[in-house]
Order: sequence, then C-alpha cells, then structure tokens
Amino acid sequence: MKGIYKITLLVGITILVSSCHNISAPNYQYFPNMYESLAYEPYAEASVFKGGKEAQLPANGTINRGFEPYEYENSTAGYELAKANLKSPLDSLDRNSEKGKELFEIYCMSCHGATGNGKGKLVEREKFLGVPSYKDREITEGSIFHVETYGLNAMGSHANQLSTHERWLVADYVLKLKSQL
Repeated sequence: MKGIYKITLLVGITILVSSCHNISAPNYQYFPNMYESLAYEPYAEASVFKGGKEAQLPANGTINRGFEPYEYENSTAGYELAKANLKSPLDSLDRNSEKGKELFEIYCMSCHGATGNGKGKLVEREKFLGVPSYKDREITEGSIFHVETYGLNAMGSHANQLSTHERWLVADYVLKLKSQL
C-alpha cells in the first residue's frame, strides 16, 4: 500500500512540474546582469559625460598598450635621419640570426629573394618589378628598420605584422645578406 502512495505522489509531482512550464515564456534568469549588459553603448547620448556622448577621446599623451613610439617621421628627411642616426638596440645576446632568417623568409623573400638580390618569386612572375638588390643600395640598420616600419615605394609597411624587436632582427639579417653579396 505504501508503494502505491509513493508512486501516486511521484506521478502527481511530475504532472504538477510539467504543467507549470510555459513554452512561450522565458525561463527564470539566475543572474540577469550576466545576460543583459549594463554597460553604456559607445555612441549613445549621456549627460554625465563631456560632450554628451559615451565615446570619449583618450587623454592627451596616452599611447596604446604594447605600442612603442617611433620618433622618425614618415618622410624622405625622416628616412635620411634614420639612416644616419638610428642604431639597433639589440645587444649580442638578443641578435638571433636564425629568427631573423625565419622572419625574412616569411615576409621578405617573396620579393627580395633568398639572397637579397631582388629576384624573389613575385619578381620572377612579374607581379612586382624594380625590387632592388641589397648589393646596389647603401643601406644601414636604421634605414632598413625605417623602411620596414613605414614602407617605401611599392613596399608597404610591416609594422603591423612584425613587432619592433622582430623588425630589428630582420634588419640585422638583411645586413648579413648584404655582406654576403
């Protein structure tokens, strides 16, 4: 007899629980602030901020996290200054020729060639013409770094692909290639 009461109670609770579920109504949210953002929308109006907008300009003198300022401007004068004055901050322990070679093969070899002779795959296929040989140019580590940072002529900037340290490694490797030509 006790078994019948238990089974009846269990069936009754199951029917009660299943009958309370409404498919069209959402479930109860335990932490609603995890689902509904309390943050401001970037371009919404708000009287608490200067100018009445949420999106504000950064404070003067601030820089992005991880950004390293580069004091030479993107001009011919900046190129000449970098060529004459800019020296690599890498010491003998930081100069990693293998890493420089690896980065050169990824980013530079397709145009400049494996030896720096200006006859890479893209030049051979006539996608780019007039890529100079390192042997024909008077280059320094500063000029190489400047060109990697800003680009020159048809070559675009590699500052987004390579960190400052990696650009110095490539510049060091390019000078090694120039000495071998």
